[in-house]
Amino acid sequence: MEIDPLPNGSGSNAATSPETAATTTAITVTSNTAPSSKLSHLTESLKLEHQFLRVPFEHFKKTIRTNHRTVEKEVSAVISSVTDVADSDDISKDDAILSLTSLVSRLQGIKRKLEEGSHAENLQAHRCRARLDHLDSADAENLSEWNNVRLKRILVDYMSRMSYYDSAMKLAESSNIQELVDIDVFQEAKKVIDGLRNQEVGPALAWCADNKSRLKKSKSKFEFQLRLQEFVELVRAENYMRAISYARRYLSPWGATHLKEFQRVMATLAFRSHTECAKYKVNLIPLLNRLLVQVSLFACYAQWNDWFTMLKMKEQEIIDAKIKHINCLIYIINDLINVAH
Repeated sequence: MEIDPLPNGSGSNAATSPETAATTTAITVTSNTAPSSKLSHLTESLKLEHQFLRVPFEHFKKTIRTNHRTVEKEVSAVISSVTDVADSDDISKDDAILSLTSLVSRLQGIKRKLEEGSHAENLQAHRCRARLDHLDSADAENLSEWNNVRLKRILVDYMSRMSYYDSAMKLAESSNIQELVDIDVFQEAKKVIDGLRNQEVGPALAWCADNKSRLKKSKSKFEFQLRLQEFVELVRAENYMRAISYARRYLSPWGATHLKEFQRVMATLAFRSHTECAKYKVNLIPLLNRLLVQVSLFACYAQWNDWFTMLKMKEQEIIDAKIKHINCLIYIINDLINVAH
């Protein structure tokens, strides 16, 4: 028995009209491309998250290396002391007891350092895990919520760069994103910059000591510039004997790689601080006066990715870097606007 066609003419054997087919195709394509478009936005967004993962991971590695070196040094010293006591034939019983008691106290100190180091490592590992989980939670379904958290991260980052640390901390706490931001990194950078502004190189040199391997790997000359500054200040104060001793201890190791600068600055020993000789008068001007602007502009921007190499930038290069930073922020904001629509 033949089935009658439905009132709209769309029976099982009826032909589909061109208009209906076109509409159906359009709906299908739209439904397929919408998730694809969101995923494309998500992929591009994740490309900007390199520093988001790199900063805590670098701190994690640094903490592990520091703990390893500290424990290795202390344990070696204890073993050496035990060996000396064991090999000593004429040591008295009281002296042996005193030495062993001292070693016990030292071992307790090592244990305390191990516990503190383990706690620091766990904190850094937890921060890395929290950020990985945050990135892993991004998908097409909750993209709006994920981008909302991301916007708050950007705001905290911006406030930190502008030195609004209290506001940044309050926003991070109210949004429960403390483990997703790096306020502590910016605070550490601020200590270095404030020290330089006050003509104090101590904090900067301490930072160089903590990041010696990274500076060496990137062939940075920032520590050398700091050492030059201290030498110049001694010469400016006409404290020549201390300047010579300082140069022998801290500048001579740089002679092989920075010979011309080393020779030029050493020549200032033959001139007074008020010399009119143009060539060496420049060397006796405080070096940090020429570096502070670039340090304050880019210290936090580079987030310790050898940000001191930016001190060598020319004015146009600085402008280009600022433009690149602004373009990056514009891209993020446009991305958020597109998702909101």
